[in-house]
Amino acid sequence: MTITIVGLGPGDPELLTRRAWRILSEAEAVYLRTARHLGVEALPIKQLHSFDAWYDEAEDFASLYLRITEEVLRLGERPEGVVYAVPGHPLVGEHTVTLILQTAKQRGVTVTIVDGLSFIEPMIGALGIDVLDGLQIHDAETIAHMHHPPLNPDVPSLLAQVYSRAVASDVKLTLANQYAEDHEVVLIQAAGTPQAHLERVPLYALDRQPVDHLTSLYVPPMQRRGSFEYFQEIVAHLRAPEGCPWDRKQTHESLREYLLEETYEVLEALDSGDSDLLMKELGDLLLQIVLHSQIAVEAAEFNMADVIAYVCEKMIRRHPHVWGDVQADDPEQVHANWDQIKRQERAEWEQRKLQARAEDSESEALPSALDGVPKVLPALAAAAKLHNRAARIGFEWESVEGVIAKVREELEELISAEDGDHRTEEFGDVLSSLINLARWYEIDPETALRENNAKFERRFRHMEAAAQRAGKTLQNLSLSEMDALWNAAKRDGL
Repeated sequence: MTITIVGLGPGDPELLTRRAWRILSEAEAVYLRTARHLGVEALPIKQLHSFDAWYDEAEDFASLYLRITEEVLRLGERPEGVVYAVPGHPLVGEHTVTLILQTAKQRGVTVTIVDGLSFIEPMIGALGIDVLDGLQIHDAETIAHMHHPPLNPDVPSLLAQVYSRAVASDVKLTLANQYAEDHEVVLIQAAGTPQAHLERVPLYALDRQPVDHLTSLYVPPMQRRGSFEYFQEIVAHLRAPEGCPWDRKQTHESLREYLLEETYEVLEALDSGDSDLLMKELGDLLLQIVLHSQIAVEAAEFNMADVIAYVCEKMIRRHPHVWGDVQADDPEQVHANWDQIKRQERAEWEQRKLQARAEDSESEALPSALDGVPKVLPALAAAAKLHNRAARIGFEWESVEGVIAKVREELEELISAEDGDHRTEEFGDVLSSLINLARWYEIDPETALRENNAKFERRFRHMEAAAQRAGKTLQNLSLSEMDALWNAAKRDGL
């Protein structure tokens, strides 16, 4: 009971190994996954069978590969076994071979792999590249079903089996999530055969070229190094003994102020509408994240893969309407599902805390719906989150009129306050009630105040410029004169 799997090479019979030639010529019958392979007619096969007819009958490739696998296993369980031949190398892009290897051992069937030249060797010869320079090899069909390519853009990539324009089109869209539309790629036709041909095209024109089952795609590295791995190497180098003294002495605590500063600079870039500035500020913020992760690596706390794995698992878990069978037809339903999952996660976390508390005999505060609001958030943002959390469990006004009445009530209490401490408390109540009103009006209070700050600054600078043109300064103007300049700024649309 033996299955002998023979690699037929890339298509030129001269590239077939001597061992493969001998096995094919000695076999009474050979079963080919497909006879649509260049040079098959020149092979020394006495009796040839192929599964090509099954391709037309199959609903999809998965069921087809399972059917072929079962048939090859059945043939292999015979006393005489079976010789099964596939294009290229049996372990390069051959799904049926993988399935056979997974199942044969369980059935007590011996599998022998007869190596063949894969599509890779003639391609790297045609391109003149070295595989050990980091060449990434993927199945084009897999990439076609993705939204972002799993490729390091600093090193070259080879995508096999761009067998149709539909696949080429989908691959183009996936690659465009990382590479520029004019990034030059190379289509390789029938490598390892006399019909071999290279076609260099910009990425945007990829699906305008003729392709078939012998077409592969070479994606050169980007001109500017921009991979996440390269960035991590730079930061790790800065933290290394031969790196930068300033970076080496940083800790999680010493970087706190920079993390906050970079976050606010990203917000400022967002408000400016300047996409180039936003790109740069996001890079500065990412630097802080990578620095913290590298410090954690050195302390054996966690690494960047842990950070990314956690957030990936969290996003998939919290989007069951995308990666599961939950229905969500609008943003409101998505938000409701998200909240439900968060409550479940929080309940599980609290259960673990209670269990740990029981084991440690420590007294801690009871679980709260307000748990998880960071203490270091700016007060305005923290207040908005606290009100949102409270409203989710029903601590809520019945209508916006009640909220407005509360604002007026708190304002009256502020006006009536008689001392500084009382005024501070009442002023906080006014702000809190206004933030709750903002929630009812679906206004982000942080954004509203930031935009108001920018408006105030524009008008005030306009006043200063107007006073200067009149040969004066604001300090020399009366309040009514300054008020007139302010109103003029308003009329000018500032």
